Amino acid sequence: MLSLPVGTGSISKNKFTSRFSTSVACLLLLLTTGCSQGETKSAQSVEAVNVNNTVAASNNISTLRIGYVGSSEPTGPLGWAKKKGILDRELQKAGFKNITFARFPNGPDLNEALVAGQLDVGSLGDTPAIVLRARGQETRLLRITQFNTTAWLVAKKNGARSLAELKGQKIATQKGSYMHRYLLGLLAEAKIAKDVKVVHLMTTEAKAALERGDVAAYATSSDLGPFLKSQGFPVIDSSANHKGLSGTSLVVATESFLAKQPDFSHKFNAILTEAAKDLKANSEEYYQYHAQITKYPIDIIKVSLPLKQISEEPLPVEGVKLLEGTKNFLVSQGLAKSNFQLTDWAIKEK
Repeated sequence: MLSLPVGTGSISKNKFTSRFSTSVACLLLLLTTGCSQGETKSAQSVEAVNVNNTVAASNNISTLRIGYVGSSEPTGPLGWAKKKGILDRELQKAGFKNITFARFPNGPDLNEALVAGQLDVGSLGDTPAIVLRARGQETRLLRITQFNTTAWLVAKKNGARSLAELKGQKIATQKGSYMHRYLLGLLAEAKIAKDVKVVHLMTTEAKAALERGDVAAYATSSDLGPFLKSQGFPVIDSSANHKGLSGTSLVVATESFLAKQPDFSHKFNAILTEAAKDLKANSEEYYQYHAQITKYPIDIIKVSLPLKQISEEPLPVEGVKLLEGTKNFLVSQGLAKSNFQLTDWAIKEK
């Protein structure tokens, strides 16, 4: 989902430890805002925020500013709508002369840009989107683009082969992500949450960290999990084995933007529905695009993204159930500051 299949290079153990210390100091989960230390925000996200500052300053409503978490280009219905020209064609009809895209390494960084007024629309995972809303930020849920997204728990080679064997060891994940929520739920379910140390590590560094033995296991994304398995790393568990622990991908918009564009949600959802249907009708072409963007082999993409996970409607029933479960878990664990009704958050379609 979120990362390239290889690490960004070797890092020393001292630097690795320093990153963990920094992440701990930057609140418990990095869920609502990104860490203020440069070590946790990629150059791409900083550049995206700076570019959008200029756009925001112009206050030009004819420009639509979209942020997304992922690779060089967005994937799923949004990415396909962009590639096939559906997005430009239909949004120009709606009066948008310009569409800008900003890439972020994770949901908390995208949240920062939404809060700062630097984005109108965000495509991100369920956990950071829920936590931001629970914090009182005025966003609205436009759509569930994907549901039942699998997270994986992958161990280092010659290491643990079961959850029980991870007691007393260090498990890493990209905090603030749906993989993080899966890991927390898994550890709670297995009643070993107090017996392991969970630390923050970006998915781009996961493979290298496992190879060095810096961590005993890594809770990772839908595509990186199968890729690591193909590289000989043992899989201990996946969210597919646990009801309610898989993720959803969402599209949200700021209330201030929607107040100026009251018909936007209907038009944007129509675009993404058209793109989702076209994506499925041209699945081989889409898989090739997705593989090219994420740099994973196409067979890995096909395993990690069954097309039944792509929603053709804004709020599929199964996706809403998953989202409700995620929200309730985050609230129960004190990771989301307040509870709220999904029906109040979701935009009402005409």
